[in-house]
Amino acid sequence: MKKKAILFGNAKFAEMNHFYLTHDSAYEVSAFTVDGAHIRYTTMLGLPVVAFEEISKAFPPKDYAMAMPLGLKRVNRTRAEKYAHAKSLGYEFVTYVNSKAIVAAGSVIGENCFLYENVIVKPFSRIGNNVMIETGSLVGHHVAVGDHCFLGPQSLLLGECTVQEYSIVGANATIREAVTVGSDCIIGVGVVVTRSTRPGSVYLAGAPELLSGTSSELSGLLEARGGA
Repeated sequence: MKKKAILFGNAKFAEMNHFYLTHDSAYEVSAFTVDGAHIRYTTMLGLPVVAFEEISKAFPPKDYAMAMPLGLKRVNRTRAEKYAHAKSLGYEFVTYVNSKAIVAAGSVIGENCFLYENVIVKPFSRIGNNVMIETGSLVGHHVAVGDHCFLGPQSLLLGECTVQEYSIVGANATIREAVTVGSDCIIGVGVVVTRSTRPGSVYLAGAPELLSGTSSELSGLLEARGGA
């Protein structure tokens, strides 16, 4: 018999996570919850949408676990605040590891973590609480990921590196071996970090070059550059 869970959210991301929990976990979603001011509809996917302010009365923590796979708003602070509130109410949390993810034996994964398809966590790594790791990411050996972090799709954390709490590592970004990403950092899409960063730093990759002219007009130039 599946365990019962409440899923935070009432938008597309919540819909996606409902799919994963329904088809690829030991949990059955019984209801959705969001702050009362953000309720759009009273039902979603045939389930009730309950104000978060009332959730412990309608679905008490003794009977239901809480799943809070929120995004990265306010440098993960929104997810951290909702997680702390649900914890203060006495809820236990869902940690979801996709059946196509690979987690080495002995690696530690905290509560309210979501690891999606093709994530790889190598030996001796530690992932804190309330962490989102998107599809195809690699967490190398002896890596430490702090609480409330977000790792975007195909991000690479190479061996012995550290990502401190609240930081965001964007899609296709790479953190070099033994490098520390300080707390509250934003590492943008495609950035390669080769040195440790200060807390609160923001790194963005260069913008793509926009050429004047259409693709058909510039095909010869692209071929000369090796782009076609």
